[in-house]
Amino acid sequence: MGYGIKLTQEQWDELDRIRFSAGSADVFRNCLIILMSHSKDTVASIADRLGCSTDTVKRVRRLYRRGGAAALRPRKSPGRPPRATPAFLEEMRRVVQVNPRALGYGFSTWSAARLAAHLAKVTGLRFSDDQMRRLLHREGFSVHRPKHTLKGKRDEGAYRKARKQLNRLKKTP
Repeated sequence: MGYGIKLTQEQWDELDRIRFSAGSADVFRNCLIILMSHSKDTVASIADRLGCSTDTVKRVRRLYRRGGAAALRPRKSPGRPPRATPAFLEEMRRVVQVNPRALGYGFSTWSAARLAAHLAKVTGLRFSDDQMRRLLHREGFSVHRPKHTLKGKRDEGAYRKARKQLNRLKKTP
């Protein structure tokens, strides 16, 4: 394996195009490593000038020799793949817009906990309440904790009568 890399004018232009259109600092650095290798800089001097390790320089050179300019772009995004699959998100978007009573539940408002429990039953994927709120927010849904009241479920006449009696009792010494 030689120290430098010989580039044609087309290869140089391609690397320049990739370098200046790269949305990633890693791709920009990888292109610079190859361009600097063409000018016969040593591995140590390239690593020193770019602030990376000599192993990185060697790895990028090896990638370029095997796969050309396309190999300088990362293959996949780093990190753990998301657990919420596209099918799960689609089901979540569908279900959140349906009244829970239509699905046989005894309540009329979805909470994050209820939605998570329903989706776990349907899809087999269980998420915490907080994660469910984040997923809903990411999908563009407004998430509010429901205010639980008895309005509409109580005898309003009896409620007003009891409230007046309570106010009368509070005002008397």
